Amino acid sequence: MITSIASMAGLGFLFASVLAVVSQKLKVKEDPKVERLSGVLPGLNCGACGFTNCREYAAALVKGTIGPDQCKPGGEKVAANICEIMGVSVQKKTKESAVLHCGADSSMRKKKAVYTGIKTCLAAHNTFGGETSCPYGCLGYGDCLAACPFGAITMVNGLPRIDKNKCTACGKCVSSCPRGIISIEKITSDDFLYIACSNPDKGPETRRVCRVGCIACGICEKQTGGIFYVKDNLARISRDKTKDIVNIEDVIKKCPAKCILKL
Repeated sequence: MITSIASMAGLGFLFASVLAVVSQKLKVKEDPKVERLSGVLPGLNCGACGFTNCREYAAALVKGTIGPDQCKPGGEKVAANICEIMGVSVQKKTKESAVLHCGADSSMRKKKAVYTGIKTCLAAHNTFGGETSCPYGCLGYGDCLAACPFGAITMVNGLPRIDKNKCTACGKCVSSCPRGIISIEKITSDDFLYIACSNPDKGPETRRVCRVGCIACGICEKQTGGIFYVKDNLARISRDKTKDIVNIEDVIKKCPAKCILKL
C-alpha cells in the first residue's frame, strides 16, 4: 500500500516536473509594452476598436497593425498615453458622433395598425414593420439606447436623442438599428447640419405617412447653391462644402418639412 502511494506520488512529481520544464521552454514571451498599454486603456472591453478586449488591442498596437486612436471610449487622453508609450507623435482626431436620420417622435408618426408584440425595434420591424406607416422611420422602442454602453442616448417622446459629447462613435447603435437610420459622422463644426429623414419616396407619399419627412422640394439646394442637393427624392449634403454655408439658420427655417436639424 505504502509502496503504491509512493510510486504514484513519484510519478506525479516526475510528470509535474516535465510539464514545468516544457512550459518554460515553449513559453511565448510577451512584450512588456502590452502590459503598460493595457494599463492605460479603459478596460471596458467594448469592442469598438475592432478587438474582443482591450488586451488584444494592446497587443495589436505593439505589433504595429493598428493606430493609437482606435479606443473611442478613451478619446484623446488615452490616445496621448498610448503615443507616449509607443514613442510616436499624437495626431488630433476629428470628433465623431452617431446621427439619427429621422425626426418623427411618437406624436408625429402616423399609424397603420396597433402593435402588441415584443417591444423592441427588431421585433416590430420583422413583424410587418410594426405599427408605423413610414417603413423608413424610427420605431421608437430604444434598441439603440439598450446597445449604447456610454449613456449617450436617451429616449424623448419615443425618439432617440444622441448626446454628441458623450457619444464615442463606437457604432453599436448603428448595428442595433433594424431600419439602418443611424450613421457615424465626423463633426467638423458646432453648426453640424443633418437631414432627419431617410424616406426615399416621392413627396406626396412621404407626406402621407409623416409630416416631418423630406418632400424633395429643393429649397435647401437653392439656398446653399448646391451644397444641399436632392437625390432619389431625399435631400443630402456635400460634407466637404458645409463650411461654405453662410446662412445656416435660414436654411433650417425655410425647410417646409422641418427636417434639417442641427446636432
